[in-house]
Amino acid sequence: MIEVGMKDIQDAYEQIEPFVFKTPMIYSEPTSRRVGSEVWFKMENLQMGGAHKIRGALNSMLKLSPEELKRGVVTASAGNHSLAVAYAAKLMETSAIVCVPEYAPLTKRQKAEKYGAQLLVCGPHFEDAERKAFEVARETGRKFIHAYETPETIAGQGTVMLECFREWKDFDAVLVPTGGGGLLCGTAIACKAEHPETKVYGLQTEASAPWLRSFHEKTLHNDCAYAPTCADGLEGAIGWPNVELALTCVDDIFAVTEKSLREGIKWMSVMHNLMIEGAAATCLGALFERHEALQGKRVLCLISGGNIDPERFCEICRESYPWQKEGKSKGEVA
Repeated sequence: MIEVGMKDIQDAYEQIEPFVFKTPMIYSEPTSRRVGSEVWFKMENLQMGGAHKIRGALNSMLKLSPEELKRGVVTASAGNHSLAVAYAAKLMETSAIVCVPEYAPLTKRQKAEKYGAQLLVCGPHFEDAERKAFEVARETGRKFIHAYETPETIAGQGTVMLECFREWKDFDAVLVPTGGGGLLCGTAIACKAEHPETKVYGLQTEASAPWLRSFHEKTLHNDCAYAPTCADGLEGAIGWPNVELALTCVDDIFAVTEKSLREGIKWMSVMHNLMIEGAAATCLGALFERHEALQGKRVLCLISGGNIDPERFCEICRESYPWQKEGKSKGEVA
């Protein structure tokens, strides 16, 4: 099993603190009023690179030797981790190769290249990109920087929750997009160390939900149906090591509908003038679907990222919801 403790998370924060933003934690009055819970947001969409991933990438790369940095790094990612590795490589003055599947959003590809990474588009599936990245690592001696399945990455992602606890510990529940599980496990480890009563719930979309059955049946299941989703950061197969770790510290996994998370994207735009991506919007989706475990609770939502293609964002924002008409009648929303 992967071993990560609170000491690892604290050490990671000491390493990365000079390089990352301390993102704000804000209270959402309109969301709280709508769902009947006290809702707070940790705004990692305002982080460097537009997502929490820079924390894990930096913690991993700060541990590399001068010789390893000289050879450069390589990674595989469908999205935010590619940006994080590219940005971290720029900070560390080394080179990066980023392997992405064909469905990786254009905005994330462009940002990775803007930070100086060499981009390789490697086929229709994430597994194609990962195979290519491992091949590059073998042939060139570059260090492979994993997106979610190493102690360094998990500890780095756990620093999000460490920051929250330094402001306030008294949350009843924390909502975390699952992805590969790095942020989920890091958050849960920090919660159980600092405030064991806090429940940690992993979130994914019903369109791509391997975590749901894997967690509940305590064995890896990547044989679920995979449908198109606007939560590209949560799409695709997962690995057993992080599921195994999650079983020791995560309380449950919820799957939300595509409709709910799309509504969450628009809700954040209208109510808070913020652009968030589909993975982050699963937090809103879980609240909108009124999960019993969240009713009347003080809930922290980890808004994990804001890198969404402008075209998709505009398409979603053209959709209409009943609360918009209700808000207009009360003069609350435009």
